[in-house]
Amino acid sequence: ADERAWQRGLRPKPCLLSVHPSLQMLVADKLQIEWSPEQIAGWLKAEYRDDRTMRVSHETIYKSLFIQARGVLKKELTHHLRSRRIMRRAKRASTIGQPRGQIIDAISIRERPAEVEDRAVPGHWEGDLLSGGKNTHIATLVERQSRFVLLVRVDGKDSESVVKALVRQVRRLPQGLMASLTWDRGMELAYHKRFSVATDVEVYFCDP
Repeated sequence: ADERAWQRGLRPKPCLLSVHPSLQMLVADKLQIEWSPEQIAGWLKAEYRDDRTMRVSHETIYKSLFIQARGVLKKELTHHLRSRRIMRRAKRASTIGQPRGQIIDAISIRERPAEVEDRAVPGHWEGDLLSGGKNTHIATLVERQSRFVLLVRVDGKDSESVVKALVRQVRRLPQGLMASLTWDRGMELAYHKRFSVATDVEVYFCDP
C-alpha cells in the first residue's frame, strides 16, 4: 500500500486524455458541437457507468484546452466554449486596485519552453514574495522538478531590494542550476532586466 501511494504521488503525471486516444476523440467531438466541459463529464459518467477509463472530469478538459504545452486538445476548440474566452479566469477574479500588469518588457509565461511545463528538465524555478508583520519580507524560490525550496530574506518589497537579494542568492548556486525564473505580476520584480543581466537567467511573468 505504501509503494502504491508513492507511485500515485509521482509527478509529472501523464494527462488522462493524452494516454486515452478514444476518450480524447470523444471529448473533442463533443466540444466541436459546443457541449460544455461540465456537460461532457456528466454525459460520460452516465454513458459509461461500468467503464471508469471512459470518464474524465471537466477540470481535466479545461486544463487540456488552456495548457497548450500538453497539446492534447487543439487550441481552436476553445472557440466552441460558450464563454468564448481565450484564457480561463476564476468567476470572482479581479485585479481592481492591484498595481499589476505595468512591468515593462515582461515576457509572458506562454513563451516558456515546453520542457518547463512538463518538469522534464531541472533548472527552472518559480518565485514569489511573502510579506510578514513589521514590514518583513521573504522571497521564495522553488525548483519545479525537484520541488527544492530556497527562502531569501529581503530588506523591503521594492524592486531594487528584491532584485538585489535574488541576485545575491542565485550567484551562490552552482553554474547553470537556474535557467529560468517565473514570477507573478507583482511590481517587486519590475527590475527584472537587471536580474537577467546579472545572473543570465530568463524571467517569465504570469499573464495579468
